[in-house]
Amino acid sequence: MKRHLPNAITCANLFSGCIGIVFAFKGHLETAAYFVIFSGIFDFFDGMVARLLNVKSAIGKDLDSLADMVSFGFLPGVIMFHLLKASDYSSDYLPYLGFIITIFSALRLAKFNNDERQTQDFIGLNTPMNTLFICSLPFISKDYPEVISSTILLLAITAITAFLLVSEIKIFSLKFSDLSWAKNKIKFIFLILSAVLILFLNFAAIPFVLVLYIALSILHFRGATASTER
Repeated sequence: MKRHLPNAITCANLFSGCIGIVFAFKGHLETAAYFVIFSGIFDFFDGMVARLLNVKSAIGKDLDSLADMVSFGFLPGVIMFHLLKASDYSSDYLPYLGFIITIFSALRLAKFNNDERQTQDFIGLNTPMNTLFICSLPFISKDYPEVISSTILLLAITAITAFLLVSEIKIFSLKFSDLSWAKNKIKFIFLILSAVLILFLNFAAIPFVLVLYIALSILHFRGATASTER
């Protein structure tokens, strides 16, 4: 029974992503974003449970990537499709460029599954963090409609996030093997600063959280490389 529990949690991630997609296609982008959060929670715990129960498997790894492709690949593409459709210079065909996010998410997940360098941390932005950023845009549009309605900005976001997904930038994982400060200092710093940003800015904080995540990752691994060389 216990060896099926992580896969069941992964399936919950997939199920939540499917529901989010239905809401996204109906134009209920904020509701879809909440189901992305549910998917993220399930995605966090399936690996943790597998490690705790020592039941990791190749099938579990593949299932996790397939679920992520739906929740953190297809769903953000649908959200960007709708945002571009409602933007200021939209056309009948332009919104389909939002699915570039889906394509590069698939490339990122395939790369992750076959890249032996990514056992502990990531190389390239992970799909859940990218999706969280994309899903924050409908909320931000409430307070800053003139910004998010810009076709140029939305296309730029699509291009930049696509690049980050398959880039060679090393990004630290937010999964914990233990809770010690020494081993997880960078993660705790990131979570504390992110919590402060979200407390003051709500959903408008998410783009800053993404920039913080990338900046801290670059500083962390540059520092680790310098220490090793010394």
